[in-house]
Formats: sequence, structure tokens, C-alpha cells
Amino acid sequence: MTLTVQLSIIVGYLILALVVGLVAYRLTDRTAEDFYLASRTFGTIVLLFTTFATLLSAFTFFAGPNVAYQEGPEWVLVMGLMDGIIFAILWYVIGYKQWLLGQRHDYVTLCEMLGDRFASRRLRGLVAGISLLWLFPYVMLQQVGAGTALEALTEGAVPYAVGAGLITAFMILYVVVAGMRGIAWTDTLQGAFMLFATWIALLWVLAVVGGPSAATSALEAEAAHHLALGSDFYTVQWMLSTAITIGFGVAMFPQVNQRFFAAGSRTVLKRSFALWPILCVLLFVPSFMLGAWARGLDVTIPEGENVLPVVLAEYTPVWFAALVIAGAMAAMMSSSDSMLLSGSSYFTRDLYRPFVEADLSEHREDYLARVGVVIFATAAFVASLWNPATLFELGDAAFSGFAQLALPVMVALYWRRTTRAGITAGIVLSQAFYLSSLFVAVVPRVYAGWTAGLVGMGLGLVATVGVSLLTSPAPDEQQSLYFDELGAD
Repeated sequence: MTLTVQLSIIVGYLILALVVGLVAYRLTDRTAEDFYLASRTFGTIVLLFTTFATLLSAFTFFAGPNVAYQEGPEWVLVMGLMDGIIFAILWYVIGYKQWLLGQRHDYVTLCEMLGDRFASRRLRGLVAGISLLWLFPYVMLQQVGAGTALEALTEGAVPYAVGAGLITAFMILYVVVAGMRGIAWTDTLQGAFMLFATWIALLWVLAVVGGPSAATSALEAEAAHHLALGSDFYTVQWMLSTAITIGFGVAMFPQVNQRFFAAGSRTVLKRSFALWPILCVLLFVPSFMLGAWARGLDVTIPEGENVLPVVLAEYTPVWFAALVIAGAMAAMMSSSDSMLLSGSSYFTRDLYRPFVEADLSEHREDYLARVGVVIFATAAFVASLWNPATLFELGDAAFSGFAQLALPVMVALYWRRTTRAGITAGIVLSQAFYLSSLFVAVVPRVYAGWTAGLVGMGLGLVATVGVSLLTSPAPDEQQSLYFDELGAD
């Protein structure tokens, strides 16, 4: 009976999200721009919550509490405060300029904008290829999170592969049907629900164990070092490196970056980034503190399991634990569906159209985009069956990989003198260095406490500026046009 209740709630919640997508499908134009950007019509609430829900992933609900459980609650500072503030600033610094250019030139992707700015099909394809490379492990992260969560919640009755397959099937069906409009609608529903459910879960668990004082005392008795700021894990260099690479990486995530183009007006864009840090704190505090307090509670976390599902199964009723996990799975789906949609747009607009079929029609592009979703999601699912790394390792690699794009892009947006050779050199050098740190044993991952991801960003910045100073702009680059437009606004 317990298993039936759990699965009924989880599947029911996912079906509700699918129904919302079907309603949106009836209002969707059969054009690529509407499929990718909902015809650039988002208001403040929808833009804010669709961006918010897009980032509510397995990294938030499972990897974050796991880190807080193992190392202490300082993870709240890294994600809740530092990245809430860093990304809000980047939303304005990068996002507003992208929005201005998108309004004038109908850009759908960052790659399209850069390719046009530097009159380079190769640069456009390079950025698209790199983005798809780093998007793949982050889609895998959602499938791994779903599989492990269902397996833990049902005590093995639902195997890992079945859970991962369930979330994959739903998100394929949902994205193919709904497009950006449906995704944004359900993101708004899911974001609001997860804020409410996570706080209720925190209050419920605290009520059962005797309140925050009792939970803190139990944590002190079990792991007193968790209550002291700083540790061998939370060094200043590591915290700053992680906060910066995650914040800048988020700004380059295709599913987030594309939302810069989708705002209905500049007022919508500005209101949304102003409210962003508040939403981050409201979500990260309860989920990460549950993970930290769990260390002192009378609950055993099996090796390799996620903390949050085990704690909820122990201290809350079956139906509530299932509801929260259903919401977490829906949040994973809200991340994955946006990733698949954006990844599909990068493939069709920035790889297939420029290099294979230049006269691709709107309707054929719309069709290829939906086929691309199926192929990408299926490939990520097959790869997730090997479960090659922890959720934190998968997420951290993706964030840092995307972060390597951020500074060359910012230089190109703000410095007229940036050349095609300069931005290409910055992107290639930083990516090569960071990939080497992951896969080549002789390349260190840490430099005096600073991570290779942050060091790579610095190398990319130096290369972009240095090579630009040593080279001249190509005659067909759009430097004067773009900067005159931005300056005149």
C-alpha cells in the first residue's frame, strides 16, 4: 500500500505538469521562435519563476543537502547568498545587453549573437559545441538524481534505472509537446510549489525532533566542527572559487541564458533580477539546513544515498515525503526540459542550419528541434545508467565548464576592440585548460587553494584581451553597429 501511495503521488504530479503543457501546446504557434522563446512575451512572475525553476535541479535538492550533511551548513553561503547575488548582477551585466540586441536582431541563442557580432560561422559553432558538451552531464545529473531518489524513497522497490527512465520519458514527452510556453507555465507552478513544500518539510522535521535548538544541539554533539565557520573543506579560496564559477556558469547555461532574450520588456528583466537573490535564500536555506541538521539526527544515511529522501521518509508521513520527492522530480524535469529545449535550439540553429542546411524553413526547424530533444535525452539516459560520478561532481564540472565562456562573452559585450581572434583564443584556451584539469593527471585541479575552474576563467580573460590587442578586427565584424546601438539605448 505504501509503495502504491508513493508512486501514485509522484506519477500524478508529473501528469499534472504534462496537462499544463498540453494546454500551452494549444496556444503555441508552430514556429521555431515560439517553440524556443514563447515569442518573447514573458512577464515578471513567469520570467522569474521559469528561471528559478530551471535551476531547481538535482544539484539543489540532493547534491546541496548532501554537501551540507557531510561538511556543514556553510554551503548556504556559497549557493544561497554568494550565487544569489553574483548571478543577479550578471543577469543585468550580461542579460540586459543580450536582451537589447535580441530585440533588435531577433536572436534566439547566444551563439547566434556572437556569430553575427564577429561574422563567424566557426565561432558560432564552437560556442554551440562547447555548450552541448557541458549540457550533457547536467542533463545526466537530473536523471541520476531521479533514479536514486525513487530508489531510496521506495527502499529499492523501484530500481535506479526505472526511476531515471521515468523522468526521461516524461520530460521527452513534455518538451516535444509543450515548447517554451508550456515549460514556463509549469515552471511557475513548480517553483511556487517547491518553495512552499520545502519550508513545510523543514518545519515538519523540526517539530518532530523538538525544534531548531534541539536539532542544533544534536548536530553539535555529533559533529561540532559543523557549527564553526570554515573547515578543511570550506576554505576561503574554495568557497570563493565555487561561488564565482557557479554564478558565472549559470549565466552561460543555455537554458538560463536564452531566457535573457525572452523577457517582454526591460522593466520585466530588471524586476526579475532584483527579486532573484530573495528567491535563492528562500529555497536554499531550508533544503541545505535540513541536510546539515540531518547529521545529528537519529537517522542512518546509507552509503551513496541522498540525504533528503531518507530524512523525509523517517520524519514525515509517507504521502508528504512522496509529495516533496514528486516536487523535486518535477523540479528536475523543469531543469531538464529547459536544457533539452535550449540544447535543441543550439543544435538546429547554430550547428545544423549554418553547416548543413542554410535555407532551413521555420516548420522544418521546429520539427528537427523536437527530434533533437528525443535523441539528446535518450543518449543522456543511457549514459546515466553507468552513474559515473556523484551528483556534486557532475554539477560542479558543468558549472565550471560553462563559466569558461563568461568572461570572453562579457569582454565582447563591453569592449569595442574585441576581435574574432581574441574571443576565439580566450574560449579555446580556457576550455582546453579546464578539460585538461579533469582528464589529464599532470594538470592540477587546485592552485594554492583556488580551483582550476577559476584559474581557467582568468586565462580566458587574459587571452581574449591580449590577442585582441595584437590583432585587428576583420572587415565584416559588426563592432561599430553593435556598440552604436547599445550606446544609443
